[in-house]
Amino acid sequence: MNSSDIHVLAEASVTSLRVKPAPQASAIPTQFSYSPSDDGTDENLLILLHGLGDTNVPFARLGRSLKLPQTATLALRAPDLVPFLYEQAFQWYPSFDQLGDLIERPDPSPALNLLKHIFGHLMGECGWPPHRIHLFGFAQGGSVAAEACLQWWRRELELSSQSRMTNKETPVRPFGSLVTISGPLLSYPTLSKPCETPVLVFRRPRELKDEALVAFRKGFSRVKDVERAGEGMPRASLREEWQPILEFWSEVLGWRPGDNLYEVTTGTSN
Repeated sequence: MNSSDIHVLAEASVTSLRVKPAPQASAIPTQFSYSPSDDGTDENLLILLHGLGDTNVPFARLGRSLKLPQTATLALRAPDLVPFLYEQAFQWYPSFDQLGDLIERPDPSPALNLLKHIFGHLMGECGWPPHRIHLFGFAQGGSVAAEACLQWWRRELELSSQSRMTNKETPVRPFGSLVTISGPLLSYPTLSKPCETPVLVFRRPRELKDEALVAFRKGFSRVKDVERAGEGMPRASLREEWQPILEFWSEVLGWRPGDNLYEVTTGTSN
């Protein structure tokens, strides 16, 4: 995949730095891999969250290989080692009971607290506005990414409601987008207003059932469903699996006018 496979909408956004400061290891309490945009303009940040039993390393390679225009990438490693394994395999939250069985109703709070802390650093010291932060997660990482979007949205709704009481209403700021690969929501959303972060749910029929979409459509106002046969992550060898994701990004990624203007499509030019 290369940058000529993506079509990014032109949108002026010049209120933040063209080149963002790199995240600091002292401010992110887990291992991570950060890569600035290849074209020298950090307008978007794609945060990648791996699945259960993995690390950030392959997702860092994936982020770099996508070569999304004006997009830096940040691959995060889950904070905790998977118990009972003698290898580098990590989990975003406690996933197994004392007998080694999967917990049916896990509590993602540890991961959500970690991401809340990381978002604060990214938006503060690094200067990333929320609408330029895009989340991509596989399986457990997709679930964490989706729940993090809703947690952020709830906080924004609360802040906006409080600001109305002082006659200084602040806007509600969603994240730029969410792509979850076979990662369901772990909760059933109850919101006064659905989250406005655009969502693409890529799912395998055996891994994520139709019922999972009900929760997504309850929590988010814009949900695109993509179903493909097989299992696991979209395969790089099959363009039809990555194409809907690239098309989605072409709709949601922002870009900053400059010397190098991009017109990227998910297909061949007409």
